[in-house]
Amino acid sequence: MNLIDILFSLSSGMLLGLFYFGLLWTTVRLLTSLRRPALYVAVSFFARTAVCIFGFYLVMQGDWRQLLIALLGFVLMRKAVIRQYGGGRGTAEQ
Repeated sequence: MNLIDILFSLSSGMLLGLFYFGLLWTTVRLLTSLRRPALYVAVSFFARTAVCIFGFYLVMQGDWRQLLIALLGFVLMRKAVIRQYGGGRGTAEQ
C-alpha cells in the first residue's frame, strides 16, 4: 500500500463521514416540521447506512488496511462535525 492509497482511503472515509453526519444533522433539524418523523428517521438511517457501507466496500478494494484507514477518516469527520455543531445540551465531546 502506497501513500496515494492511504490518502485516497482517508479522504474517502472523510467524505463518507461528511455525507453521513451531514444528512443526520439535516434529518434532526427537519424533525419538528415533518408529519411522520419516525418514518423519515428510519428511511434516512437506512439510506445513509446503505450508502456508507457500499462506499466502504468500494474503498476497501479487498484490503482490510484500506478499510481501517477509511474508518479513521470517517471517525475524524465525526469529531469535526461534533466540534463544529456541538454535542447538544452543552455537552460537546472532547
